[in-house]
Amino acid sequence: MTLTIGALAPDFELKNQHGEVVSLSSFRGKKNVVITFYPFSFTGTCTGELCALRDELSAFQNDGVELLAISCDSPFTQKVFAERESYQFSVLSDFWPHGDVAKKYGIFDDARGCALRGTFIIDKSGVIKWQVINAISAARDINEYKTALATL
Repeated sequence: MTLTIGALAPDFELKNQHGEVVSLSSFRGKKNVVITFYPFSFTGTCTGELCALRDELSAFQNDGVELLAISCDSPFTQKVFAERESYQFSVLSDFWPHGDVAKKYGIFDDARGCALRGTFIIDKSGVIKWQVINAISAARDINEYKTALATL
């Protein structure tokens, strides 16, 4: 089950690579949020997608937009992954309870124990305005995120 456009996005609190708690609701009324779930840190497609976001970060993290990347990897893995790739955005751990946030967003793959490639754009009021969900092996096109953000 995935969420529908126009629905209120499920709130969450997760720790980022620095051990800081980040909640979706903390951006309400302040920023639009791009949430990008990815299956596994240090894998080719996931690293490629996040590096593309890193390389065009000003489009996804600025005064009006916040970028949050989430996987079910441990906080320790997220820390090393973010440091190695020089990510300057929050890389959140949905490790325990394992995949709880991915389940709330309807994209947890029980057989593999990870999130699918799901991206959700949430407006300042906390409403889902756009989403795309790809299979684990299918990379996403960040230009689609830019187009969706331009409509907010």
